Amino acid sequence: MDFIFKPFPWYVSGVLIGAVMLLLIYMGKNFGMSSNLRTLCSVMGGGKYAGFFRFDWKTQRWNLMVVAGAMIGGYITVHFLSDGSGVNINPDTIEQLARLNIDAPEGKLLPDAIFGMENAWTPKGLLILLGGGFLVGFGARYAGGCTSGHAISGISNLQLPSLIAVIGFFIGGLIMSHYILPLIF
Repeated sequence: MDFIFKPFPWYVSGVLIGAVMLLLIYMGKNFGMSSNLRTLCSVMGGGKYAGFFRFDWKTQRWNLMVVAGAMIGGYITVHFLSDGSGVNINPDTIEQLARLNIDAPEGKLLPDAIFGMENAWTPKGLLILLGGGFLVGFGARYAGGCTSGHAISGISNLQLPSLIAVIGFFIGGLIMSHYILPLIF
């Protein structure tokens, strides 16, 4: 049972994701997490204020269950299926973080200098959270989906716009991590 307390290797996770995608393609469904934000806004009555939210959200209940499953699965994994060792971070990444005065997360997934609650209420922390949230939301809407929708569902459906979007996501991530993040920290 020790294998269940360790992260799954890429070749196991990849096969599982591929199997789920084949099942979704067979059922005629498209997967994506950001589409659930639209569905939740529709459920909460957003259609009264904007036409974008006027659609039959009940057809997306299955996708809401995916989000609920991801949250419940994450909770179960962290609290019951984890040995507490955290994530093995590449030593080069730790060195690069140190140059930005960011301590490596010890036994956690994210560094406190960026994601710690004590830093969230500072001007820089609020700018990062609110600005980053706005940019991610705007980008997902502008690109017609989020990274999971384009990278997993769109590319597996052989959609050229999804491939272009994923290339753009990667280029944006590289620019952010190599040029903008050092300016912030």
